[in-house]
Amino acid sequence: MFEKFTEKAINVVSESQRQAQELHSKYVTTECLLLALIKEAKGISLKLFKTYDIDFDKVKSEVLKILVPDTASGIKTPLPFSDNYKSILRTTMDLAGKSGNLTVLYEHLFLAVISETNSTAVKILQDMGFDIPKSKILLEKLVQKKIKKLYHPEADDSKESDVNQAETTDALFDSEESAKVFERAVAKLSASNYEILGTEQIISSILEDKNSDLSRILAQYGVTSELFDEKLANIQSRQSEYEGRQIIFTPNAFRVMNLALETAKELGSSVVLPEHMVLGLLKTKKGVAYDIFKELKVPDNDLAHGIIKPIEKQMPETLIILRLAKEEARRLGRNIVGTEMFLLGIIGQASGVGAEVLSELEINIKDARTVIENMIGFGNEYFEKEIVFTKRAKKVLEIAWELAKKEKKSRIESAHMLQALTLVPDCLAMKALEQLGVDAVEITQGIKKLTISN
Repeated sequence: MFEKFTEKAINVVSESQRQAQELHSKYVTTECLLLALIKEAKGISLKLFKTYDIDFDKVKSEVLKILVPDTASGIKTPLPFSDNYKSILRTTMDLAGKSGNLTVLYEHLFLAVISETNSTAVKILQDMGFDIPKSKILLEKLVQKKIKKLYHPEADDSKESDVNQAETTDALFDSEESAKVFERAVAKLSASNYEILGTEQIISSILEDKNSDLSRILAQYGVTSELFDEKLANIQSRQSEYEGRQIIFTPNAFRVMNLALETAKELGSSVVLPEHMVLGLLKTKKGVAYDIFKELKVPDNDLAHGIIKPIEKQMPETLIILRLAKEEARRLGRNIVGTEMFLLGIIGQASGVGAEVLSELEINIKDARTVIENMIGFGNEYFEKEIVFTKRAKKVLEIAWELAKKEKKSRIESAHMLQALTLVPDCLAMKALEQLGVDAVEITQGIKKLTISN
C-alpha cells in the first residue's frame, strides 16, 4: 500500500506511529494520525490550522483526555494500526484513485481524516472551531492543482446536436404505457381551452392511472390525481410552458419529452415509459406541472430516487455499464464519459454477452485500462463534478437503442452497446481495441456466435 505514498505522506504515517509510542497507546489511532498531520503540516495546510488557532500542543492535550495509556504491557514495536486507522488508509487510497492521482498525497490523508464524520479526531477539531466543510473544499482544490491535465480527444464532440421533434415524438409511442398516457393527455387537452399539449396534461394523465407503480410512488410524495388537478384548476397562465416557438408540444413539454427519451436510454430501456417522463420533468425544473410539484413541496432528488430505485432492482445491463463508465471517468479525474469508458463499463459488467465476447477475445479490464490511460491521460476535474457524455458516446447509445428496438427487445443489452461501438469506427473505444489486437469483424462474429448459442 505505502509504495504509492509520497515522501510527505509517509512521513505523516511514520510520525503517527511515533506519537502512538510516546502516548503509550496499544494501537496507532486516528488521534495519533491527526497529531502527525498537524506536526507535518506545511504551506497552505499549516495556514489552515493556524486560521482556526489549532496547534500541536492544544490537540495533544485533548487527545490525552481521551486516550487510555497502556503502561502495563510495555511498548510494542511496531504498534498495530487500529481498525479506524485502517479505514482512513482505505479512504485515502480511494480518494487518490478517484481524483486521478498516481500517488497518495498529504492532502489525501488530511481529507480522509476529516471525511470520517463520526470519528473522535473530527470531534476534537470541531470542538476547537475547525470548519470541516470549508476545509474540505480547500483541500480538494489543492488536490486538483497537482493532477496532470490532458485534453480529452472526444471533448470537441460534447456539444448538443439539433433534436428532430418528429423522431422524438414517434419514439414516445413505442411503449403501450406511454401511448395510453398520450391518449388520455390529448383527451384532457380537448376538454381545455388550449390547443398545444403541455406538461400539465401529461402529468395529469399519468396520475389518472391510479393502479400503476409510478402513481403510488408519486402519491408517497403528496402528488395525487386529485391534488394535482386541484392545483391545476387554479393556474391562470401557461407562461412557464412557453420559452420558444409554439409546436405540437409546448416548448417546455417537448424539452421534457426529449429528456425522457434520453433518460430511457441511460436507464437501459429501449422504450420511453411514464417514469422517464416524470424524470424528464424533474430535470427541466420548469413548466406548469413542475410548478405544481413545487407547490406540493415535492423533493426532486427524493422523488427521482424513488422512481429509479425499482428500475435499479431489475439490474438492466446498460444501466450498470453506464454507472461503471462514470466510475472509470472519476477514477481518471474526468467529468467526461467518452466511448472508451463505455468499453471499460462493458468489461466491468462481466455477466453480459458483451463482456463474454471480449473475454473470449482475451480482453481484460487491466490491459484495457492501461491502454486507455495512455490514450487520454488523467484529467483535473474533481470526482464529485457532474458527469457528461461526449457526442460520440451519445451516438453509440443512440445506435444501441436502435439495435435493441430492431430486435424488439425491451432493454438495451451489453451486446447492443458493444456492437454499437463497432459502428462508430473512429471512436476511442475502437482505437483502444485495435491496440489490444481486436477488430470490428471479430467482435461482430463473437456477438452473433454467443447470441445464437444463448
